[in-house]
Parts: sequence; C-alpha cells; structure tokens
Amino acid sequence: MNSGNYDVIIIGGGIMGSSTAYHLMKADKRMKVIVIERDFSYEKASTALSMVNARIQFSLKENVEISQYAFKVLENFEEEMAVDGVKPAIFYRKEGNLFLYDEKSEASARKAFNMQKELGCAVEWWSPEKIKEKYPIYTNLEGIVAGTFGSEDGHFDAYSVLMGYKAKAKSLGAEFIQDEVVELITDKGAIQKNSAEDASSQSLNQTETNNIRKIIGTQSSIQGVKTASGQIFYSSSVVNCAGAWAAEVAATAGIKIPVAPVKRQVFAVEPEFKLTYPLPLTILPSGFYFRTETGGLLLLGKSLPEDPTGFDFSWEQERFELLWGELYEFAPVFESLKLVKGWAGLYAMSLLDANAIIGEWSELKGFYLANGFSGHGLQQGPAVGRYIAELITKVDHALDLSIFSPERVLLNKPIFEDGIV
Repeated sequence: MNSGNYDVIIIGGGIMGSSTAYHLMKADKRMKVIVIERDFSYEKASTALSMVNARIQFSLKENVEISQYAFKVLENFEEEMAVDGVKPAIFYRKEGNLFLYDEKSEASARKAFNMQKELGCAVEWWSPEKIKEKYPIYTNLEGIVAGTFGSEDGHFDAYSVLMGYKAKAKSLGAEFIQDEVVELITDKGAIQKNSAEDASSQSLNQTETNNIRKIIGTQSSIQGVKTASGQIFYSSSVVNCAGAWAAEVAATAGIKIPVAPVKRQVFAVEPEFKLTYPLPLTILPSGFYFRTETGGLLLLGKSLPEDPTGFDFSWEQERFELLWGELYEFAPVFESLKLVKGWAGLYAMSLLDANAIIGEWSELKGFYLANGFSGHGLQQGPAVGRYIAELITKVDHALDLSIFSPERVLLNKPIFEDGIV
C-alpha cells in the first residue's frame, strides 16, 4: 500500500519525536511531516515512565547549554504550547537538585561547577555544614566533603509536556499515526546488506571493512519506511526518534548504532515522618537518589551495573530493601516507610559513552539520529528537537550540538560526561 510522500518522516512520537515535529512545523508550516508512533498509550515509552528531572549540573558544556535552553522552554511552555486557548498544565516545580561528593569525586565536581558558573548557571557549592543547615534530616554525611545545589533544577509532568508538544505540532499541520516502522527503505538497501555480509565472511581486517562501508555509504540515501500494517511512506528525510527501540529500527537498513534498552526502576514510598518542606532530588556518591513527590511520597532509585538489557518492564520489589537501607543510613528519620508502588522503564543507553547521538548518519544520506540519551531525553528534548529541525531545514544552529554527531560512533571516539545518573 503506497501511503504518499512526505518532507520528513519521524519514527517515534515520544518527547524527542514530538519536539522535532513541532520545531519543523514552526520553521515552515508548509512542510508535510508525519510522526509514526507504535503506541499512542505510551504505556512503555521512556517519556511516560521517567522519574522526571531537569538539571543544569553536567560536566560537559554542551549538556549544560542544552539544559539552560530547556529551563527557558519549561518556564514558558504552557503559553507557547497553547492550542485554541487551551494550555497544557506541566506543574513545573523548581525544587532543586543536590549532588553530594566524596573525596574521590570532589576534584571533577569542582571543575564542572566552575564551568557551570562561567556559563551563568544558578548553582552553589555547599559545605557539609551548609547541607545540614538547609536539610537537617540529612544527619549522616560521613564521607561527604561537599555538595552542589542547582536552585533552578526541578521536575514536571512529563506526559503533559509530551502531549503539549504533540498537540501543538498537530495544530500546525503535523500528522501523527499509530503504527510500527519495520523497515527503512534505501536506494541501495540490498547492496548494503549483501556487502556487509561479504565483508564479514571474507575475514577482512577492520580498515578494509571500514573502507567498504565508506564506499557503500556514499552510494546510499534514505527513501522512506515500511510499517507493520504494510503501508509505505516515502521521504528523503527520516528521523530515528525511536528511543529504546532505536537500534532495532536502524538495523533494518544494516546500520548498527550502540544504543541498548536498559531497565531502570523507581519506587514510591510513604514515610511515617511527615515533611513540611520539599526535598530536592538528592544524589549520593553511590548513585542512589531520591526526591519528594506530591501526596507526601518519596521517589527512590538507583542505576546498577547488573540492570538487565532488553525490553523488560518487570518491577522487582525485592530491590526496595537495598534502596531503603541506603536511605535509612543517610537519613534515619525515614526508618518507617510504606512501599506504595513502583515501576520499571527503559533508558535508551548509549553504549559508547552514555551521551546522545544526534545528527545525520553519514553512510545513509537523509537518515537522522536522535538517540541514546541515557536517561536525559526529557530535558534534552526541546534543544534536540530544534537542532534536528535546523539540520533538516539547513538553517544556522541556535546551539551547536555537533559534538554529539554520529561520526564519533563510526570513528569510535567517545566523549565523556561525569554527571550520569
């Protein structure tokens, strides 16, 4: 079934896909843009399952600048995304982020802090005494030598932000359909696949294999996509915003990107001790983190090396004991807790360096990646959606994000960020 031609096809209608659609339509309302989303319920989408956070505290300058833009967007989001007078309610709460450091991490934290201050960020360096003054229930600061507090960091309603972008993009003319992309159509798809197989079967060395791929890449360009329902959509510009499913989508054109779905879990507990003020998202040196949530709840989480890779959404209640132990040791006031609920979602992890992969894949002209956000996609959605739209429409970039180019994947040149949670 031939379903028509489009200026741009976006695969995935989560925060990244919807933001990209909005920015494309904002740039040119005459564009014909379609977003293909596998499930409009967003039941398994990382956007909807996130613990939600926006923070300025990164060690890579470009990540900080992305967050600075996100703060501006969130501040005015409800007005900007109004459709026919109806505004999304995103409940943006600037309750802060507090990173705690031990001696091992102090030097890198100080370096990142100085860079953030040079960029004009609202971030403060706190001594252990200042931390206890601000949050007296944090009684066990043994081994903690400092903390950094971002006063403009906070959280919001992720689903409302997603729906805000989606509704605004649709109002400007973008089309959204529920279907699953099962194949990328290229002009040299068969040659690409067969040549890759030949390279591996002939035991060529890495240089020879890379040269073959380079030659193949110069011959290939994207033509469109095929969906599970049998529809075919044609376009010379296709954007992979498939989140945790990004590698599966790319693989249909013989492209291997280092992005994998990694399970992360969140637990919501009700403490017997009732707080009279909100707690910031507090991140311990161990990687354990928690913050207050509406309704008198605490949200807890921790990324662990043994977190499984794959499309696993099971929630492991037994992990709660581990998290509760860390919380109690740090703040004994939370000795008595009631586990209320929990859930599991997926990080689209960049296995190269835990940083986003953004831009055109040089071996397939017209195929753009917005993948591998490693848990930071929500706050990076506004800036990345704008950047992808600028690449496609060939206008000057408001923010240079070329450091995240897919070329570093092909060259195996990772970039490093200390602020991964």
